[in-house]
Amino acid sequence: MGIDPLPLDEEIRRKLSGVTTATLTTVLLKKGLRNVWLRGARPLQAHPQRLVGRAFTLRFVPAREDLATPASWGSPISTRAAIEAMPAGCIAVVDAMGVTDAGIFGDILCSRMMKREVTALVTDGVVRDIEGVLGSQLPVWCQGTAAPASVAGLTFVGWQEPIACGGVAVFPNDIVVADADGAVLIPAGLLAEVIPEALEQERFEGWIMSEVARGLPLPGLYPPNEEAKARYVAWVKQQA
Repeated sequence: MGIDPLPLDEEIRRKLSGVTTATLTTVLLKKGLRNVWLRGARPLQAHPQRLVGRAFTLRFVPAREDLATPASWGSPISTRAAIEAMPAGCIAVVDAMGVTDAGIFGDILCSRMMKREVTALVTDGVVRDIEGVLGSQLPVWCQGTAAPASVAGLTFVGWQEPIACGGVAVFPNDIVVADADGAVLIPAGLLAEVIPEALEQERFEGWIMSEVARGLPLPGLYPPNEEAKARYVAWVKQQA
């Protein structure tokens, strides 16, 4: 159902794997996008690897007693069916409305996602069966854990449609980058602009760090004055 998932070019994935989510928020801020960091989506595992993928969206709404039942797990519109539609390399982004007392996925579903080579799960909700989820080795960004099943507080209604996750508008096939600072959304239409600017920002800030390590004060360095800019340009030329 919804929009067909698209693959992500491996060169794009490689480049963005070297860019922090902090840098991406700064680059997107310069483009006028302030609301791109998914609130509540924190890494479940310690010291997570930075991951990149196209968003495969899933959406929950408040629980309705005639729909949110264990029997619904066998429905054609279910989280189980959605997982079978996930392509390898995607990041599952789940709108759980910030609900923290009903786990949207558990160990079995996360294990199946790993078998399908899903890159990660990102949600503003929580998971359950924490030991099994960690054992599945599926990287997860969420608000934590809860024992009750999803139907205790949520009704699953669909996948691959626009959602709100952590207060951010996420469209299918947008790009998600997730690391220790959380998860950031890059609108698909801005990807070609964002990548070169983000790579340059990383290079520039790496140079700033080297200058700080030399003992230089920040005023005039960050942000740079004309003299600092000239030194940076000279440094870049030396690296070529």
